[in-house]
Amino acid sequence: MSLYRDEAVVLRTAKLGEADRIITLLTRGHGKIRAVAKGVRRIKSRFGARLEPFMRVDVLIAEGRSLDVVSQAESVAAYGAAIATDYAAYEAANVIVETADKLVNTEHEQTVRQYRLVIGALNALAKHAHAPRAIGDSYVMRALALAGWTPRLTTCVVCGQREGAYLSIAAGGVMCEADHTTDARRIPPLALRQFAALVDGDWTVLDAEPLDTVAEQLVEDWGEYYLERPIRSLRLIDS
Repeated sequence: MSLYRDEAVVLRTAKLGEADRIITLLTRGHGKIRAVAKGVRRIKSRFGARLEPFMRVDVLIAEGRSLDVVSQAESVAAYGAAIATDYAAYEAANVIVETADKLVNTEHEQTVRQYRLVIGALNALAKHAHAPRAIGDSYVMRALALAGWTPRLTTCVVCGQREGAYLSIAAGGVMCEADHTTDARRIPPLALRQFAALVDGDWTVLDAEPLDTVAEQLVEDWGEYYLERPIRSLRLIDS
């Protein structure tokens, strides 16, 4: 059974049998993997606390026939502890790991830039660097942009010239008064400016005032359309 070592962040866990868990990890060098952590639910587990969601770990993994097996896990950064004490940060962290899990479909396919983006967002949450909702929403839009779904927000997607006051998610960006389609919605200037800032990670704009509810809804709708399924953690925040 061959071994490999990698740095990873824990996206989610699921119970397996009486004492084991299946750990879904996003790794720096091997992309998304699912691996069994044996005995991790026992009180005397060697590394149970290190394999909880939001934890950044150095793992030694043994390749298996159907699922790999976690042989060792050492903490690199305990984001989970700082995030868990702030409910808003905890909600945003769930948005981040759910989006990453849905966005990276293929296992064992290297996604270094996506990995770095997840780590950066969780680190910002743990340090309380910005408003949690803004960190989570910006992560969603930047991750989708990395995957190829960047909204066009500076000029009309139809004529390519005029500034847009409407936005069509299906068309991929803004539309002007003359060319907008029936599915396009009129977006207030503040919401559009903040939506663009979320895509760019422009914290001078995002830190200036709370996110407009229209901008928040655009993130949820954009994510659901291009992932082809809802980001349930975002819906929970809005409910």
